[in-house]
Amino acid sequence: MLTDSTLERLRILAESAKYDVSCSSSGTVRRGKQGMVGNTVGGVGICHSFADDGRCISLLKVMLTNYCMYDCAYCVNRRSNDIKRATLSVSELVSITMEFYRRNYIEGLFLSSGVVRNPDYTMERLVAIVRDLRTVHGFNGYIHLKSIPGASRELLNEAGLYADRMSVNIEIPREESLKLLAPEKDHQSVFQPMKLIQQGVLENKEDRRRYRHAPRFVPAGQSTQMIVGATQDSDRDILTMSSALYGQPTIRRVYYSGYISVNTYDSRLPVLKQPPLVRENRLYQADWLLRFYHFKVEEIVDDLHPNLDLELDPKLAWALRHPEAFPIDINTADYEWLLRVPGLGTKSAWLIINARRSCRLTSEHLKKMGVVMKKAKYFITCHELTASTLQPLRGINELSPERLRPLLISPRQQRLAEQEKQLTLNFDD
Repeated sequence: MLTDSTLERLRILAESAKYDVSCSSSGTVRRGKQGMVGNTVGGVGICHSFADDGRCISLLKVMLTNYCMYDCAYCVNRRSNDIKRATLSVSELVSITMEFYRRNYIEGLFLSSGVVRNPDYTMERLVAIVRDLRTVHGFNGYIHLKSIPGASRELLNEAGLYADRMSVNIEIPREESLKLLAPEKDHQSVFQPMKLIQQGVLENKEDRRRYRHAPRFVPAGQSTQMIVGATQDSDRDILTMSSALYGQPTIRRVYYSGYISVNTYDSRLPVLKQPPLVRENRLYQADWLLRFYHFKVEEIVDDLHPNLDLELDPKLAWALRHPEAFPIDINTADYEWLLRVPGLGTKSAWLIINARRSCRLTSEHLKKMGVVMKKAKYFITCHELTASTLQPLRGINELSPERLRPLLISPRQQRLAEQEKQLTLNFDD
């Protein structure tokens, strides 16, 4: 039975946990077992994300405690903040998770914590919670566990046997910027547990090749988060760090969180009237290009363009900067070049590759495949004439990037980009 005191502490700790966005659950399958409670069949996402079939899935996203020994400028739970503090015991958190699951409130758990006493003390309590859920209560649902930088390898290894996914947040992409806002931290303290978890995953893969029933270790891999707008770091700095992380075999996702001005009194932080949501969205789009569209960081952002265009998505911005690459003939171009065309996704590119084996494709075929012709028509050729004007389709080379840009920006995109520029104030000197 949940008491009023427990529910009040839960409310405080759930509020403190809401700023961490690195909590997707896709990538793991735990099937229902006799005598156990819950499952994650299908590898669906929880934490108010969406499953493949469109269902919204939820999890309990909570902190063990919001007391913290660190004083990071960007964190609402920093030790110098005058906020309501609360702590749940191991048994309380286990009971809450099981009670909420039985009531069908949640399908999993995202668990993090402020650091109290020392990293090992905090990590030991987190491990005790997930261990009890799995071994004592037979909970077989999804668990995402935040690992504590500085915790011992033994605790990380034990945590990996019970958690589906683990994460360590980088927060700031450049070391010097991190030192400015969080002098007690450095990148090494983040990369070290990442490396230990990675070693555990790779060793576990070898064990499972030899022993069929070897327990799985962090089957959904790792994720991390970077804050956008808390420092003067450019989008190039952020994406360079993301690209390096994706080069590691166990990093599944990098999340981007627009900075929220929770500590307005600190002169090291920018004064923002609202989070940079448009910039955050553009970073997710650029991240998608890195992961699925074979783009490199230097193609998306460079010395001349260190930050992403707020008015255009990154692929469209790249296309306008490289008119010499277009038009692309959809009936002859290979898959990699089709991915470069604005308005074409991975699915439509494969449909084009397969369909043109049996017929010559036209713009009508492309519309049926789901290609966004409003964008794509300026960058492709089908060697056809328009029915209305009997004139060749006018592409980027006929209109020029300068004349084409206004045609591709919707009034809403322009308005949102302008609002974000006006609401962002400069950093204090």
